[in-house]
Amino acid sequence: MSKIKGTIGILTGGGDVPGLNPAIRAVTIRALREGYRVIGIRRGWEGLISMVRDKKADNSLSYMDLSEELVNKLVRTGGTFLHTSRTRPSHIPANTVPEHLKEIFNAELNDLTPEVLANLAWLGIEYLIPIGGDDTLSYAAHLQKQGFHCVAIPKTMDNDVPGTDYCIGFSTAVTRIIKMTHDLRTTADSHQRLMVVEVFGRYAGFTALLPTMAGAANRCLIPEHPFCMDRLTELLMEDRRHNQSSSAVVLVSEGAKTESGQMLFEGMETDMYGHRKLGGIGDYVSAELKKLSAKYNNNRPIHNINQRLGYLIRSGEPDALDSIVPMVFGNMALDLILKNRFGRLVSIRRGQYDDVPLDIVTSFKKVVDVNKYYNTERYRPVFKSFEGKSLLIMTSDI
Repeated sequence: MSKIKGTIGILTGGGDVPGLNPAIRAVTIRALREGYRVIGIRRGWEGLISMVRDKKADNSLSYMDLSEELVNKLVRTGGTFLHTSRTRPSHIPANTVPEHLKEIFNAELNDLTPEVLANLAWLGIEYLIPIGGDDTLSYAAHLQKQGFHCVAIPKTMDNDVPGTDYCIGFSTAVTRIIKMTHDLRTTADSHQRLMVVEVFGRYAGFTALLPTMAGAANRCLIPEHPFCMDRLTELLMEDRRHNQSSSAVVLVSEGAKTESGQMLFEGMETDMYGHRKLGGIGDYVSAELKKLSAKYNNNRPIHNINQRLGYLIRSGEPDALDSIVPMVFGNMALDLILKNRFGRLVSIRRGQYDDVPLDIVTSFKKVVDVNKYYNTERYRPVFKSFEGKSLLIMTSDI
């Protein structure tokens, strides 16, 4: 048996999206064929703080060896078979410190990075390929600064990781939003109603803007620009009057802000990255639409359909683009390791596969360029100047 060249670790963090398993497969198969051992870290960064450095301990919930047979079986499924979490090892609250570490780390907030590095060394992992959004990858950038070799793959259905035009999961999310909104429209048409469809998008409105550009909705509300409820009602009622079916649709990003500039949240609890759980903007818009519509309809309110697509967007199998791009990204990550080029993020820029410095994920927020792509008076995309744009139009602009 030939000698193992080294050991590569791979993990998935943050929210799940279709396309993660194809990325894991691509990394695993290429790495094994290049002569490396591949270890899958389970539950994202949590797996690297929860394991016990004892060969007799049961660490099956923290890591597993990956084989071609295993990843080939799972490539067609959605989500991530390695599981995921929103763990941030540098900011672990006291009540979530693993039991075997509580005596050592007992502050209100704890940095478990030394444990992460010790566990990587214990496993013999020399190179790590994290797959995630800007939160997950910001910690990967932190590890790289500690001297550990990381090559990252961008993933998020919001498509908001800086440094790349495309993130795994975005195409499937947009495809689902378009289809589901078209499906729901049949009911809106039948009952001559207004329809409010809430989609994911905390800080970036790509998942609302692009489907609207593709004709799924009449208007869209995005986090990058606050909206006036009365103006939205006026526009939707105008759309309804000009539609033979007497209906109109608005797509609402979960992070859309009212004129006061406030997001709506489900509660006060935050995750380890400081994010409160968003929720309620669709309900708010729906309720206000019903009240305000009477103003534009001879004092008779128009009923509406209020649908939050939620996890339906991120569940299930990947579409074609989210099967192909992860395959390429995984192979690119291995290319970088073979070339000893670390601290990199694989990317697509201006329609071409590329890579950029990993610390770009902490350098700026990737959001919709309102001046280029959003009509702030009409709450809809700008339909002009497409020449020279990338396939999905709105790029990282770096």
